[in-house]
Amino acid sequence: MGRPFVAGDMVLLEDSKRRRHLITLSEEGEFHSHTGVLPHRNLIGQEEGVTVRTTRGARLVALRPTLAEYVLKMPRGAQVIYPKDLGPIIMLGDVFPGARVLESGVGSGALTMTLLRAVGPTGHVLGYELREDFAERARRNIEGFLGPDAPVTIEVRDIYEGIEATDLDRIVLDLPEPWRVVEHAAGALRPGGILLSYLPTIGQVGLLREALAASSFGMAESLEVLQRTWHVEGQSIRPDHRMVAHTGFLTHARLLVPEG
Repeated sequence: MGRPFVAGDMVLLEDSKRRRHLITLSEEGEFHSHTGVLPHRNLIGQEEGVTVRTTRGARLVALRPTLAEYVLKMPRGAQVIYPKDLGPIIMLGDVFPGARVLESGVGSGALTMTLLRAVGPTGHVLGYELREDFAERARRNIEGFLGPDAPVTIEVRDIYEGIEATDLDRIVLDLPEPWRVVEHAAGALRPGGILLSYLPTIGQVGLLREALAASSFGMAESLEVLQRTWHVEGQSIRPDHRMVAHTGFLTHARLLVPEG
């Protein structure tokens, strides 16, 4: 952004215990917590990274949220895919600027925003979502972070019944029975296109891999991503006691041209 905070900006506040709060600035707004009150006007006009104090003298650092921070704090109607998996999805799916991507299982929009960042203004993300309330929440979350002009279309429809779009570069699925989509995906992707699925259990992965093996998809691979942070304080350096282990399995495959 490279500019001072203004009314309407989304701001992430972090206190001395690293607790984080997401607010949207307004001229008469106030942030209330057990550490005191912070009038929004104390932030308006300040540079990103500034430290301000509440009415009780508590220090708060103010920054614009990253996408990962927004995903963890935004309103949700459905469970989101967490940042540790969002990055690998972009790499394993090779989502590139200008790509045409279909996402099914939009939920609260976390993956959608990540895909939009990757495809850029010249690409497009088409989302299929079964529930209108989830679709509307996702639209609000996307607009709240990326603005009203993001190249996205969200349709309330069931991907198990088919895919109307054609010549897609990538299809990304966050739904419980992706094996039911394999045949539809083969008809919607361009040759060499990538199908990627996020699943919580290995049994689901097995069923998906069986469907992929019987299709024109090849080069299938399944994996999970584990995340362990470290405690670093002076000479005290050790792994943190807790880590983000299993969240889901990522399976990806490429559409091949059938042998003549």
